[in-house]
Amino acid sequence: MPRAHRFTERQMVQVLQEIDAGTLTIKDAATRFGVHRRTIEKWRTKFGGMTVDEAQRLRQLEEENRRLKHAVAELTLDAQAMRELLRKKW
Repeated sequence: MPRAHRFTERQMVQVLQEIDAGTLTIKDAATRFGVHRRTIEKWRTKFGGMTVDEAQRLRQLEEENRRLKHAVAELTLDAQAMRELLRKKW
C-alpha cells in the first residue's frame, strides 16, 4: 500500500508555481513547508510546468497503471497454474 503523502498535488503545484513566479525561493519554500530542498526538486521533476488538473490526472493514470499491472500479474499466475495443471493431468 502506498504511503500517505503530506501534500496534495494541488499544494505541490502551487508551491512550484510560486517558486517559478519568483515570489518564493526553494530554500524559503522548504523552510515554510517543512520539507527538504531535494523534495521540492523531486516535485519539480515530476510536476514542473503542470497545472493542478494535469497533476491530478497524472496521479489517476499512475493509480490505474498500478491496478492494471496487478491484474496482469494475477492473470499470468492463473495461466501458469492452469498450464501446469493441464500438463500433469494428461
